[in-house]
Amino acid sequence: MRVFLDTNVCLSALFGHGLCAELLDYLLIEQRLHIMVSAPVIAEFERIATDKFCVPHEEVVAARVFLEDFLVSDEPVPLPDDFPDPDDAPIVGAAVAAGADLFVTGDQALLALGKIEELPIRSPRDAYLLLRALPH
Repeated sequence: MRVFLDTNVCLSALFGHGLCAELLDYLLIEQRLHIMVSAPVIAEFERIATDKFCVPHEEVVAARVFLEDFLVSDEPVPLPDDFPDPDDAPIVGAAVAAGADLFVTGDQALLALGKIEELPIRSPRDAYLLLRALPH
């Protein structure tokens, strides 16, 4: 299963100690699960980590290098003009283009959509429970 992580999930996973960190750990150890991120996720991740969370530069660089291992380079699928947040459109569009099976985010506007095209959008908690329940 291909699991695309939104920026907020990456930030919480790499700079926090809660559910998102547990989700990331689970994704890393389960060989049947594949993490995906896009260039817009990494760019937004760096900006927020630096500007909002004041993470030291060396830690941001190390996190970026880590995330680049999961980078998909597909050109984002264009999304409808009425997409809730135009800033999120390239991120969700990249997940659709890359053939992700699950999009994980904490963004309430995206979660309210439930899915985009055939891509399910789930919270970190819902994703964690879903992935843990999959047969091994």
